[in-house]
Amino acid sequence: MERSKQPAKDSLKMHPFYRGKVQVLPRCTIRNFDDFGIWYSPGVAAPCLDIKENPLKVYEHTSKWNYVAVVSDGTRVLGLGNIGPEAGLPVMEGKALLYKYLGGVDAFPMCIGPNMDADQIIQLVKWIQPTFGGINLEDIQKPKCFKVLDTLRKDPDVKIPVWHDDQQGTACVTLAGALNAIKIVGKKKKDVNIVFNGVGASNFAIQRLLGLAGFDIKKAIFVDSKGILFKEREDLLSPENYKYEVVQQSNPEQIQGDCGTALNGADILISLSKPGPGVIKKEWISKMADDAIVFVCANPIPEIFPWDAKEAGAKIVATGRSDFPNQVNNSIGFPGIFRGTLDVRASTITDEMCIAAAEELAAFAYDKGISEDYIVPTMDDTEVFIREAVAVGQKAIEQNVARIHLSRDEARIYAEDIINLSQDQTKILMKKNFIPRYE
Repeated sequence: MERSKQPAKDSLKMHPFYRGKVQVLPRCTIRNFDDFGIWYSPGVAAPCLDIKENPLKVYEHTSKWNYVAVVSDGTRVLGLGNIGPEAGLPVMEGKALLYKYLGGVDAFPMCIGPNMDADQIIQLVKWIQPTFGGINLEDIQKPKCFKVLDTLRKDPDVKIPVWHDDQQGTACVTLAGALNAIKIVGKKKKDVNIVFNGVGASNFAIQRLLGLAGFDIKKAIFVDSKGILFKEREDLLSPENYKYEVVQQSNPEQIQGDCGTALNGADILISLSKPGPGVIKKEWISKMADDAIVFVCANPIPEIFPWDAKEAGAKIVATGRSDFPNQVNNSIGFPGIFRGTLDVRASTITDEMCIAAAEELAAFAYDKGISEDYIVPTMDDTEVFIREAVAVGQKAIEQNVARIHLSRDEARIYAEDIINLSQDQTKILMKKNFIPRYE
């Protein structure tokens, strides 16, 4: 347990030392001060007028092609809850750092508010879209996050991809893990019985993506803080409740009770609820089917510790933590997904593009050799993000949402060059002590 506290101790020392995690550096040459006449006035008027005549030229004359805004109101930050936009800024800076180092994407943390409603966030995104090639919504509480994402994805005036990592990112990586887990235990997508514990933004998106990928969600059971979801439950009778649609299409036998009841005979548990331990009980796991698969992804402590779940009979256990096997980590998803999306200038990120990313993540782990303790890749292999970018970009082209068509080989070279450049630049800055070493 002491080891798990060390990152927080180091973080409180290193954050003030560096005074932030990302900065803006020139992309262009500055040979002498005359060059400012090219990059700024008077020369800059020429590309401005070129863009005015052909708006898509903005992708050629500016960095819009590689800009992503990480937008958060700070209402649901990690496991910390509604801590506000200023307190959420370290997280959004961290997100931007991961985007840059892992995916070569120039991401800008944009904490907004406080107390903005869904319509205000929607309007803000529409106002800033001329600058950015994509939007990453982050740490926005439910049900507000559902309205923001769904509205922006459907709005014909929004010409750039909008992504909510807590929904789509988590769903993508969980799907990748589930695909390899059922391979290991020899079960099929259509046959497994799934219990979803927690019906927040993450599980809401996970069940949708798993359904589109071929899992039978109609026989799934959902559990929230009040117990199993069933049609006659008084708080779920209104179509206005965001859980209404889920409850209408699941739990065919209309089982009632707690999560322990739901898990009787279940093949897979996907739990994204509240931090444990003790949220999921050992005796519940012991009632699951043979070769049970357990995703317990609450942070900072999973709903049940992996060793307890294994002792109770689980075959494969995944968590959200890097110090346990099978980390379901969004960081292996969004950098590569956005790299591929930006490289073909896709106008949106479709569910099929997310599935393509998940299948490529699963394939990468399979190629390395999947096992009970290795069902998804880790972020320490650059090849993961390159392969993911290619898969996403090719799916965007296939679905006619891409503005640029690259062959698979071209897409690979493009993504590989940008990601390697980003990592090499950081290493050079550290070597030259322009990024000072923390002692």
